[in-house]
Amino acid sequence: MRSLSVILLLIATSFVAFAQPTQKPPLHGKHWMAITGKPLAATAGSIIFQRGGNAVDAACAMLAATCTMWDVLSWGGETQTLIYNPKTKKVIGLNALGVAPTGATAEFFKSKGYNFPPEYGPLAATTPGTPGGLCYMLAEYGTMSLKEVLAPAMQMAAGYPIEAQTANSIERGKARIKEWPYSKAVFLTHAGSQREAPEAGEIFVQADLLATLQKMVDAEQAALKQKKSRKEAIMAAFDRFYKGDIAKEFVRGSQEQGGLHTLQDLANWKPIWEEPLQTNYKGIDVYKLSQWTQGPMLLQSLNILENFDLKSMGYNSTQYIHTLYQTMNLTFADRDFYYGDPYVAPDEPMKGLLSKAYAKERAKLIKADKNDALAGPGDPYVFEGKKNPYVELLKQRGYKLDTSGGQRNFVPSHDVRTGMNLSTMTSPDALVANPESSTDSAYLDRLWRGTTSVEAADEEGWVVSITPSGGWLPACIAGRTGVGMSQRMQSFVLDSALNPFNVVRPGQRPRVTLTPSLALKDGKPFLSFAVQGGDTQDQNLLQCFLNVVEFGMTAQQAAEAANINSNQLWLSLGGTKIADRQPKPGHLLLNNRTPESVRTALKQMGYTLSFDDRSSGPINLIFFDWKHGSLWGGSSNNGEDYGIGW
Repeated sequence: MRSLSVILLLIATSFVAFAQPTQKPPLHGKHWMAITGKPLAATAGSIIFQRGGNAVDAACAMLAATCTMWDVLSWGGETQTLIYNPKTKKVIGLNALGVAPTGATAEFFKSKGYNFPPEYGPLAATTPGTPGGLCYMLAEYGTMSLKEVLAPAMQMAAGYPIEAQTANSIERGKARIKEWPYSKAVFLTHAGSQREAPEAGEIFVQADLLATLQKMVDAEQAALKQKKSRKEAIMAAFDRFYKGDIAKEFVRGSQEQGGLHTLQDLANWKPIWEEPLQTNYKGIDVYKLSQWTQGPMLLQSLNILENFDLKSMGYNSTQYIHTLYQTMNLTFADRDFYYGDPYVAPDEPMKGLLSKAYAKERAKLIKADKNDALAGPGDPYVFEGKKNPYVELLKQRGYKLDTSGGQRNFVPSHDVRTGMNLSTMTSPDALVANPESSTDSAYLDRLWRGTTSVEAADEEGWVVSITPSGGWLPACIAGRTGVGMSQRMQSFVLDSALNPFNVVRPGQRPRVTLTPSLALKDGKPFLSFAVQGGDTQDQNLLQCFLNVVEFGMTAQQAAEAANINSNQLWLSLGGTKIADRQPKPGHLLLNNRTPESVRTALKQMGYTLSFDDRSSGPINLIFFDWKHGSLWGGSSNNGEDYGIGW
């Protein structure tokens, strides 16, 4: 009888955890929805909607505004987009990620003593992607001119009241900002004072950025006067940024400060329209960008989780948390070794990785009663009818091919891994020899390092999900462009034993954490969702999706719900040494509200627990209520994210 009472109590506790009222009210709209990382940027989206723009126009305006407000990104970063086109009833992906510039080789960075490319400065920068991505989206699927869409951002560049979060971030990073003359001139508005950054509420002016945006608009308007089409005129602005005087100043400013960019690097780059990857989870088609992002990790996770009855486990019960954690360990292990730029050789085994049969075999590896600290990559090539060409590399990491039981997975070889010295290794995966490494604040910063997200939808049926990033504070500004340079080079590796698909070389894109999401049900939009937070992004988005699908949460409940974070993965950001990035097996971040009974049970299963009241990045999502013909918006209570609907 007592055990039954405990079970009923746990079920009740699980229900209360997500049924309680939310801290922020849900958003409702009939005509449109605009959600992003800053209140003023959401207002920019609403302005465009009210002027007759569609969701693509509004998304471009919000993207421009967030870049101008330095919402953990700037204009020199990268843009990753999924768009639902109601005319074709298809989901389209846009790859607007920059590439490694001329001279950016593994040998170059190793010669400087790095194990990964640097976190900050000109050598951290790929070619800028966001200006091109915005132009491509707007030209292909928007309805407005670049002048109209950039108007809110240009007003902000002329001067807007800076919010405390950004102002304080500038102050914290001022020592590094002083290393770069153009950044110092823009950000340190009170140079020489005790507080050198702007104060909260101060009108923050970016004259150089305003001039750059004006040049793009001028190029568009000149083309229109020459009777060019709307699309051709927008592409004239694209050309001025990547091939004209803006490009020349960007390259000059980069090289002056030690960067590698050339005019040819910018002129050769362009965004790529692509077909996203997808899987079906219980009748819902889920779309993610391909393996140049970490997005397929969420699809792989859903394929594995289909083999378990998650709903019966209960939201954030011990068994649910354990099953999620073990699933993510397996899919992160695959991400860390097999994902990379699909537009350069070698070809990633995505067909095998997304195979339902592969997922079923991976699911069999999950131990019901304890954490598997030795979880490693699988062998997806078997499910493509091929032989894995990287067996020897995996052996270097301490794995051997297991052919027993037909599972064809790589299992750790203990004699290889025991006693490895991280400080002397060139291709390490020996972190199980050091499972007690601490989860300190610097590590958590690298795990959580953020971006922003943009979600937009309209009554015509256009849906846009964007996770832009790059050029966050403290940012190195390229010359007099006002454009902060990307820091995405750090997501490359320098050693093929870590990931043969993601070794830095000129013209290649790094595998990024940035990962917008769209889901369709019965052929119609069901959910548009994205989040900031580095390697935690698809962890949190996976749980957000399951919160809605398995546990019936509303959009706002799902955005605020307590999530878990796994640290058993190779970090994609931060630090230039192996020790900065190494996985921490069994390290699990839980929300402070986690019941003591769950904590005790997880410790008994071998987990090392940490707690925080913030266990998820700011999630933004739109739910499509086809029964009532309305939109539900959710915007997390964990940041400054904000939405407006009508």
